Amino acid sequence: MPSNVVSLPILKTIISKAGKTQMNEHSKDKFSKIASLLNGQRVLVAFSGGVDSSVLALLAKKHADKVVLLTIDSVLSPESELANAKKVADELNIESEIIHVDHLDDDEFTKNPRDRCYLCKKKLARIWTEYADKRGFDMVVEGTSASDLKGHRPGERALREVGVTSPFLDAGMTKDEIRKYARDSGLSVADKPSMACLATRFPYGVQITKKHVNMVDAIEQAVRRIFEVHTIRARFHGNLVRLEVGSDERDKLFDSNKLDELNELAKSVGFTYVAIDAKGYRTGAMDELANS
Repeated sequence: MPSNVVSLPILKTIISKAGKTQMNEHSKDKFSKIASLLNGQRVLVAFSGGVDSSVLALLAKKHADKVVLLTIDSVLSPESELANAKKVADELNIESEIIHVDHLDDDEFTKNPRDRCYLCKKKLARIWTEYADKRGFDMVVEGTSASDLKGHRPGERALREVGVTSPFLDAGMTKDEIRKYARDSGLSVADKPSMACLATRFPYGVQITKKHVNMVDAIEQAVRRIFEVHTIRARFHGNLVRLEVGSDERDKLFDSNKLDELNELAKSVGFTYVAIDAKGYRTGAMDELANS
């Protein structure tokens, strides 16, 4: 069960707002389709605490017969993300459980092949479905949306193969529509930036180790703290780390005193050089390198 139960008035406000969201007819049709899918079902939600899985959890709470949120704790997820998932589960007052998964015990995965995301999602999907089968759930749902299909996405194939349902994707729901629903519903994560697993910081073919994962995680935490940016990816290139921040946040990086602080921290965790990507953050940045 959630560790901190949200007061009933707050929970009622979230549910009430969710029922009064303002949307166009096209979006209404999509949400109606999802409601019909969930209606009366016993649903396990693959839950990260991001905006997508949080809205999906709220929809399941409204329409499903039973809902449980299952969160994966992994070295590939920043520690702050696990804390956030716990907070949002409490906010929604939905039963939740956390399972620890060690992706780095898989030699094939740590070799970091081009289908790394497929291997990862296949492993997670099997964990979700095995959990659901043992506890009598009717379906496992996860929050991939139509906006997530850009670029190289082998993980989606793994979900289909194992039988995990992606309601937003199937309904053609976009990230903007999901964020609007979250805002209208009063969810605290409505504007939370998307967060990909830390394995995406490594070029394909470069082995993923716990030491190097911890290095990029430390840099990302430091950049958020020092420069007060919301979006950051620390791309690993051996002894050099390349920083991508949101395109509208790039000007925040040009403070010489703060850069000196970051440079010292980078050296302390094992990097020799820190580089700033002039283009800023974009999805699939490591695919650019692979395709060059």
